[in-house]
Amino acid sequence: MPAKTSRRNRPAVRLWRWRRNALRRHSDVVEAWIVLGVWLLVLVGGAVAGLVTARTVDSDLAARRARAHPVSAVVTDVTPVTPAATSARDDGRMWVAVRWTDAAGSVHQARTRMLPDALTGTRLTVWTDGADRVVAKPLGRTEAAVQAALTGVLFGPLAAGTIWAGGRLLRAGLVRRRLTEWDEEWKRVGPEWRKLSGGRG
Repeated sequence: MPAKTSRRNRPAVRLWRWRRNALRRHSDVVEAWIVLGVWLLVLVGGAVAGLVTARTVDSDLAARRARAHPVSAVVTDVTPVTPAATSARDDGRMWVAVRWTDAAGSVHQARTRMLPDALTGTRLTVWTDGADRVVAKPLGRTEAAVQAALTGVLFGPLAAGTIWAGGRLLRAGLVRRRLTEWDEEWKRVGPEWRKLSGGRG
């Protein structure tokens, strides 16, 4: 019964590509460096990708927040919502026509969605952009920071997984190449080996 490998010797076995030995080939050294490089890219690249994504999302949300500003408007018309026009994401909201006056005294009209308790003449706050178009209410600083962080947390592992998958494909190519080299060498050495072993194998 073969002796069991002690735990103390296992690290040396795992790191055999980094140690000088008769079985190590140049392709083994290349593979070792690729594995090390891939893991570094997975750790560092994933973290950097997550941070960059979070900052990009936060900057985009901040730009939207800067372009939008609230105005006081009045409901001028209420459009009833029919069952056929509703959907699971409507939340019971309906379209209403609103009118507001900007700082220069110009009157604007648009349509927006609000809860069904709106009546003609109801005053409400709508958000508009630089072209006086009604836009969705922008996220606050805290909400934007949370969304940016969650996006970064989700994208970081995705980027790391992509890097790891690319490294696996590259390593698989090296393994196939090494097997081909072994096959070619065995074709040269095999006949001599069988002669030395008396025809066995």
